[in-house]
Amino acid sequence: MYAKCGDIDIARQFFDKMLERDVVSWNAMIAAYAQNGHANEALTLFYQMQDFDVIPNSVTMVSVLPACGHLAALQRGKWIHDYIIKNGFESDVSVLNSLIAMYAKCGSIDIARQVFDKISKKNVVSWNAMIAGYGMHGQGSDALSLFSLMQQVGMEPNAHTFISVLSACRHSGLVEQGRRYYSSMIHDYCITPKLEHYACMVDLLGRAGHLYEAHNFIKNLPVKTDASVWGALLGACRTHCNTELGEHVSERLLELEPDNAGNYVLLSNMYAAVGRWEDVAKIRTVLINSGLKKSPGRSWIEIENTVHAFLAGDQSHDQSEEIQKMLESLTGQMKDVGYVPDKSFVLHDVEEEEKEYILCSHSEKLAIAFGLIKTSPGTPIHITKNLRICGDCHSATKSISKIVKRNIIVRDANRFHHFEDGSCSCGDYW
Repeated sequence: MYAKCGDIDIARQFFDKMLERDVVSWNAMIAAYAQNGHANEALTLFYQMQDFDVIPNSVTMVSVLPACGHLAALQRGKWIHDYIIKNGFESDVSVLNSLIAMYAKCGSIDIARQVFDKISKKNVVSWNAMIAGYGMHGQGSDALSLFSLMQQVGMEPNAHTFISVLSACRHSGLVEQGRRYYSSMIHDYCITPKLEHYACMVDLLGRAGHLYEAHNFIKNLPVKTDASVWGALLGACRTHCNTELGEHVSERLLELEPDNAGNYVLLSNMYAAVGRWEDVAKIRTVLINSGLKKSPGRSWIEIENTVHAFLAGDQSHDQSEEIQKMLESLTGQMKDVGYVPDKSFVLHDVEEEEKEYILCSHSEKLAIAFGLIKTSPGTPIHITKNLRICGDCHSATKSISKIVKRNIIVRDANRFHHFEDGSCSCGDYW
């Protein structure tokens, strides 16, 4: 009960006070951690469970695998997969569905497909998980082909299926296809759209630059919209530098979520991109006076079953000096192959030289440099970032992948980017 209400600490206190804890108790606590964003704690408890000689069951697997996906902890996810095989859980479709989602979120979409193909009796969740996986990796055509196959075999799609399909369209710029599937959902399958579907459509249109069509779409909706819908449009306004519409959208968004610092930050970033530094300063003053704090950019990488996290400008890592040297070396080589720092992504009014330093210390660059130091040549590097990757880091990572001849897989807040030999799987559309 406490865990479902978000009181994870109280839930843990009850768990610790239990004189006898069976597998159900452990599963409940692991699931509570995983579902409330405490992935590390969920994994730690999973290992402790075995130390206490409590034998995990299939429900344990379904509970702990999302924690691996959240952290992009691929090696630990593979270890759990081996455990599933050794202990005979492969016959449980819920476990296999969780494996599909885990591998997709860890950047291994091909392994996710292998798991999917081995399921003899797929349910709608199986199809949804695989379609969603293709979508987040920017493989829109594969997602839509799989949806077509789903229809051919007679599996009835549900509301979640169409969220996955529309998400695949928005990540790949498939605007016309998205429009058709949205219409089909309503008229062919009699599914009433929910706010998640509306947000997908707004994002689909907005990313493609159809800002005013997206705005009219919102205004004509038959339900009261929430922040996810308006937030999608504000993000598109930032991408396409439409400050006029962006200001209008932000007013509506701040009415809905006045205490969400991210909304102020997005508006501030939009102003910074066009050099309106006085407006940037005003928003920062509002944030300071209201006591709101934005989520800092954070990236992490798994090395030898240990997750290393980095903040923007972070110098706290015990190998910080080596990381800085690696970045200095890379910066020179990147410029030799045509990389030009995009200083429009520096959100502070500072000197040009300092702007370049700020860009160089973004969290994903620190994580990539650390990955290059700690892994063998030719080894793919997997990075996870809690926010959307900025345009400069995107360009820089393309250059780095070409210089070091490595595949670099970055999962940001929205999707995956697979960098290889100077290009990205997103086709610079994200």
